[in-house]
Parts: sequence; structure tokens; C-alpha cells
Amino acid sequence: MVALVISIRAQRDGRRSANAAEKSVAAAEASVEEARLSRLASERSATVAEETLADQRREAAERRAAEEEASRPRVDLRIEYSGGGMFLLFNQGAARAENIRAVGEYPAMRSWPAGLSLGENEPHTFMMAGDYQDPVPAVIKVVWDGQDEPVSLRVPQNNAG
Repeated sequence: MVALVISIRAQRDGRRSANAAEKSVAAAEASVEEARLSRLASERSATVAEETLADQRREAAERRAAEEEASRPRVDLRIEYSGGGMFLLFNQGAARAENIRAVGEYPAMRSWPAGLSLGENEPHTFMMAGDYQDPVPAVIKVVWDGQDEPVSLRVPQNNAG
């Protein structure tokens, strides 16, 4: 009988030990899962931080490029009437305009040399003599080195042409 009591107690202790072991395994598995989820969250957080930093760097580079472009000297061409059929092409900008070319045909325009270049506040005198068939144009379109899109220059109409 003593052996039976000892055997029952041993069996209970064994069950308790097995239950404790199962709980310990479950707790360990839960801990491993929490660690895995924490690692995934950390990786996502690191990825977001890297993307944010890359965006900030890209925005800063774009801002610097825009500031450099805005502060770069510009060409500013204007046409002024001089008298008779004479006109002045002025570069009122701070940058030099190299190889200024008229875009299109302007039969009334004369004295526009090939390779015309103008520095800051430098004028070029040219002539436009219009008639009924070829009047003095209201606008002359020009391009220059570095400016491939034609720029429209208004021609003053207080002329004798």
C-alpha cells in the first residue's frame, strides 16, 4: 500500500512537472514569437527611416539645384526703337548671350550678323525697313546658345516703318 501511495504521488509530481514543462515551452514559444514580431517591427521601422532619410536628401538636393538655378546669371534681351528704321537689341541681363539667332524669316530685318553675341548691357544696332508686303514684325523670336526654346521679343511699334 505504501508503494501505491508513493506511486500515485510520483505520478502527480510527474504530471505537475510535465504541465510546468509544457507551460515553460509555451512561454518560450510566445517569447520567441514576440521577439520575431519585434524584429519585424524594427526592420520596418528601419526601412521607413531609411526611406525618409533618402526623401529628405533628395528634397535637399532638389532645393539646392533650384537655388543654384535661381541665382545663376540670366540673359534678358530687349528690343528698343532707335529712330528711322533703326532698332537696338539690348542684353539687360547679367549673363552673356552667345550666338543669338532669329528663329523664322523676317524679310524687313537687316544687319543681323551670324554669331551675334552680347554681354551685359551691350547693344547691337540693326535695321528693319517694312513695307505693305513685308511689314516690321510685332515680335521677333530668337534663340541663343543654352536657350533652345525660342524667346519672343516685342518690337516697339513707334517706328516710321
